This record gives sequence, structure tokens and C-alpha cells, in this order.
Amino acid sequence: MQIRLAKASDADGIWALLQPVFRAGDTYAIDPTISREDALTYWLDLPAATYVLEQAGAIVSTYYIKTNQQGGGSHVCNCGYIVGEAARGQGLAAQMCRASQVQARALGYRAMQFNFVLASNAGAVKLWHRLGYKTVGTIPKAFDHPKRGFVDAYVMYLWLDAVAD
Repeated sequence: MQIRLAKASDADGIWALLQPVFRAGDTYAIDPTISREDALTYWLDLPAATYVLEQAGAIVSTYYIKTNQQGGGSHVCNCGYIVGEAARGQGLAAQMCRASQVQARALGYRAMQFNFVLASNAGAVKLWHRLGYKTVGTIPKAFDHPKRGFVDAYVMYLWLDAVAD
């Protein structure tokens, strides 16, 4: 398994991961009808860095790191992670999160904040807690889930100085 910076030539492989997740509309607060171009701009062009995980030469997962707020809040980053369906259950989300913490520190960030973790995404909530993130806020009924109706969203936070390289 190799984690590396994404490049423009990875766009098709990244879109193959983004499309089903965004279309499902049940984990990301992204318009499920987002175009390929807009999705790739969101994932590849706007972040400070985007990474892919390759397995046997195929992109199986991806994540980005971006500045969460400008000015006095620019030391806090935000990340988004997607594991392809065929690669789920292999611990890749944890691997990506740990790698992103190290990479975020190398980029000069001091903290990582997840702005909108859906309470209905129990696996992610459990994983982020296991990796040291604290739930610092709850936004009641913040997301209109396509199957569950309105669900809460959590703000989760980790000060990166406590993370070992």
C-alpha cells in the first residue's frame, strides 16, 4: 500500500471513488448531483494537498487536507477521506487519518477539525474517537439524510502536537 500526493492524471481514479459516495448523499454535505468537474475541483484543486492510496497500481482511497479557516484560524486544518467500496474493512481510513496528521503537521497545521461528522456515520465517529478526536460540539438535525431524515452532525477536534510522527 502506497500513500502519495495526487496528480492531475489521477482524476479518473479519484472520480471513481467520489462519484458513488457523493451520489449516495448520506455521508458528505455535498450536492448529490455535483458535476465531475466541480467534484474534482473541490477534492483536488481547493485543498492544500490531496493524497491517494494505491494498491496493486489502482487508487483505492483518497483524502485531502485544507485550511479550515483563514487568518487567526489558519493553524487548524480539515480533512476529508473516502475509501472505495472494494477496499473497505481493511483499516485504510485509520491509516489515512494517521498519515494525514503527520502530513498536516509538516504543512504547518497545529490542529485538525472535522466540521460535519454525521451521527449516523457510527463507524467514522467510533474511529475518530479511537484516534484521539474529541467531539466538541453537536449541531442538532444539521443534515437531511436520504433514509434517516434529519440527523445530528458533530464537530470533532484534535490538537496535533500530541500526535507522534
